[in-house]
Amino acid sequence: MAVSLGMRISGLLVVGAVAVAAAAFTTDGDGRADGRGGGGTIVTAGPSGDPRGLPTGAAHGTAPPVRPSPNGQLGAPEPVDTPGARPDGAASRTPSATPAPSPSSSATVALQAPPWLPPGPVSPDSDGIADPAGMYDRLRAPSQCESALGVIPRQPVDGEWRLLRALATACLAVQGEGGDWDTVTAEHAALAGRVDTCKGRAAYAVLGGLLDFHRRHPDARVRLATPTGAPPACGYRIASVETGGDGEVRPGETVAVELADTHFDHAELLGAASVSVGGLEVPGTPVMKSQSGDRLVLSVVVPTALRAGPADVAVRHGGTEVRLPAAFTVTVPDVVAEPGAGTDAPDETASLPSVVPDVASAASRPPERMFPFRPLPAD
Repeated sequence: MAVSLGMRISGLLVVGAVAVAAAAFTTDGDGRADGRGGGGTIVTAGPSGDPRGLPTGAAHGTAPPVRPSPNGQLGAPEPVDTPGARPDGAASRTPSATPAPSPSSSATVALQAPPWLPPGPVSPDSDGIADPAGMYDRLRAPSQCESALGVIPRQPVDGEWRLLRALATACLAVQGEGGDWDTVTAEHAALAGRVDTCKGRAAYAVLGGLLDFHRRHPDARVRLATPTGAPPACGYRIASVETGGDGEVRPGETVAVELADTHFDHAELLGAASVSVGGLEVPGTPVMKSQSGDRLVLSVVVPTALRAGPADVAVRHGGTEVRLPAAFTVTVPDVVAEPGAGTDAPDETASLPSVVPDVASAASRPPERMFPFRPLPAD
């Protein structure tokens, strides 16, 4: 059946009204889909540090114009050339920029290992017997921590041995090679204030640094290294020489030589060291007067051949010599001259009596208790 021209025009009017109504629900009359005016592009903000590109095509939701076909039928909406649109009419999202990696997730923070043992200096170890001073030197190489535990007593009583065993255990633990942090913590607390040698104090400080590192980084594992160029733990020296008076000493008298910051076993020095006074070596080995921690006092006899004047004191042990210049002054007593020697000899006649007896008068007197001799009378 043929459709009249009037019905066609009516149909077009109805379709146009429907299109206008549909556009009213999607736009504000200026082609803006958000109804707020000012721009025709919707910007979606991404997360911080994840910028996205701005769309360059028409805004989503904008109704395309509706036009009638040449034959008067209501045609399909005219396609809009939108960049990035898919053939099926669905708009595709503009590719966003690749988010930059977060510094906290991509960068690995390298932990600095806690400091290890400074130099001693090295103990001479002249007797070859294991002692805390020599074990300290061995532990300066972190690779020796495990083998050192085989030499250190398992249940030591001495405070220094206990400290070195705890230090070797912590050395293994911080490097992920074993060890027990609970035991190390307990020993560190128990030995507070009980270490009285220079090497012992240095070892205790290093142990405290390892525990602090473990508290801040409980799961971290680091590789320890022997420090180079660090100052020594001990400043071995002659601290004083006690003369017992005003600093003047006579040959043959005894003085007390005090050594401080000893970095070796005292028994080794007493058996192998030598002492000299004023350049003359004291006969025999040193004699210990007293000791406490890293301080040792020697009893030294001043050589009798010394001349008057200031005298140095030197102690040599294991290739190391410590010296105290002008430690005291040697005084020599006055020498008494022999009788008759020199022009100042005393006059022996001065001691004779001043009165000389009269020999002639004494001879003319008769002896006591004797009768005088007279001629006998004649008959």
